[in-house]
Amino acid sequence: MQVDGLRVAARRGETILLAVNAALGHVRNFEFCKERRAGFCFMGACQDCWMWTAGGERIRACTSLVEPGMTLSTSAPGPRA
Repeated sequence: MQVDGLRVAARRGETILLAVNAALGHVRNFEFCKERRAGFCFMGACQDCWMWTAGGERIRACTSLVEPGMTLSTSAPGPRA
């Protein structure tokens, strides 16, 4: 799969959060400072691991499984014209 244009290796059955943290060391950047975030609750409650699909769909990385060929972004899509 790809995350922010970088290839991320993953195993079948892994969550996106696990694969991305293992490869990149973080899931996203914190909105209010330059700190990186690696997830918090790992069970879908805290909403700290939101990622976006190539189609703009928001998903929780901690409860979503990796799919072959996925393309994800750690940032929300920009405003649409």
